[in-house]
Amino acid sequence: MRDSDKPRVAIVGAGPAGTRAAEVLVAAGLHPVVIDEAAANGGRIYQRQPAGFSRTPETLYGFEAKKARAMHGAFDALSGRIDYRPGTLVWNIGQGQLDLMRDGDYDRLAYDRLILATGAMDRVIPLPGWTLPGVTTLGGAQVALKAQGVGIGRRVAFVGTGPLLFLVAYQYAKAGANVALVLDTATFGDKASATPGLLNAPKTFAKGVYYYGWLRSHSVRVVEGAAPCAISGERGVTALVWRDAKGVEQETACDAVAVGWGLKPETQLADLAGVPFAYSERQRGWLPQVDATGRTPLEGVYMAGDGVRIGGADVAELAGARAGWSLLEDIGVAVNRTAIARIDRALAREDRFRRAVEKAGPFPVDLAAGVADETVLCRCERITAGELRATAREEVRLAAPEVNRAKAFTRVGMGRCQGRVCGPAGAEVLAAALGCALPEVGRLRGQSPVKPIPIRADADVVLKAKAS
Repeated sequence: MRDSDKPRVAIVGAGPAGTRAAEVLVAAGLHPVVIDEAAANGGRIYQRQPAGFSRTPETLYGFEAKKARAMHGAFDALSGRIDYRPGTLVWNIGQGQLDLMRDGDYDRLAYDRLILATGAMDRVIPLPGWTLPGVTTLGGAQVALKAQGVGIGRRVAFVGTGPLLFLVAYQYAKAGANVALVLDTATFGDKASATPGLLNAPKTFAKGVYYYGWLRSHSVRVVEGAAPCAISGERGVTALVWRDAKGVEQETACDAVAVGWGLKPETQLADLAGVPFAYSERQRGWLPQVDATGRTPLEGVYMAGDGVRIGGADVAELAGARAGWSLLEDIGVAVNRTAIARIDRALAREDRFRRAVEKAGPFPVDLAAGVADETVLCRCERITAGELRATAREEVRLAAPEVNRAKAFTRVGMGRCQGRVCGPAGAEVLAAALGCALPEVGRLRGQSPVKPIPIRADADVVLKAKAS
């Protein structure tokens, strides 16, 4: 293919999925633009430490050190063969163009083909006291440890469910923090029943068993089938109040709390690009419509990794490469059918494992739907769960039967996070108040800019982008 015939490909995200997609495209002679909001590649899972830090990969990534080295090496090998733009936010997508911001400067990038590898973020359930200083997500606690070598507190409680709960607690304990409590809303029975499916990825399963066993063998208190009630404190965290499986209320002293009930895909850019969505009961949310090859219903738009559905770093690598092969096939480049078949088999195996992971750590629907009226639901706008429930009252029910109308009534989801944090929990609260199934309340529509951007004298750039 002549250089003049080669499409301009943009890849958003330089984590495992974006890296492997770029690798496939570069090997075929393309020169993609790789855009990443972070200052360095690797994604959250293989996030590189800042310049001047000298911790070993074993210290940073533990069992994943070998994979982290491989990922960093693969990306470094692309130097000079990709147009790499770190520290750059894609805040809007128009017709065949990306609106970018870096160091306060705006830019616009036209593309012919687009691969979105936008990753994921923690899924949280609001609790009384969750807005106190010292409360973070599990992912936030992990980033602090990886990126800066600091903990969120000296005596930390970890709350939620899923693999990240035990991994982060283990990492903090190994780093010298006092882990006050690991509270898992899933039961031991949930994990036991999922074991046959978890054996589809025996090495990953073995690591999970190791983290769990290590914590227990080192006298870290682990409780299962419990529920958090509140986080106590005035100017900071002083304790976690929780209820055990028998319904007995208990209190654990701590100075920080990390919470997280699995992950949710970052889908705002897919929404702005026009990718259609479909409800997934497995992940209790709306996901972009992407087939097993990474293709969306939009010609020229592909997606891969946790930004599509949660699968973890290994799945993201496979899916990124698969999307790259699909793109090449669609532009008429010969593809490696053997490599594609190998990826497809691995993805099918990993999907069976992922189903078991979701079974082992189910999302606590009752806890989310039952958030107390006085609890702040939307942190940005200081809207309580009770204020959202009020939109389901009989006199306004017809006016607010779904989340976007409820947003108009209450401002839930209108703040800095654009509903990424409060949206899933808000949908659970509203559905319960309306007495309907979760998909019936719909989803918050993506809005531009997807993240806060500065207002400047040349803000006409922003206005033109939104108008287009």
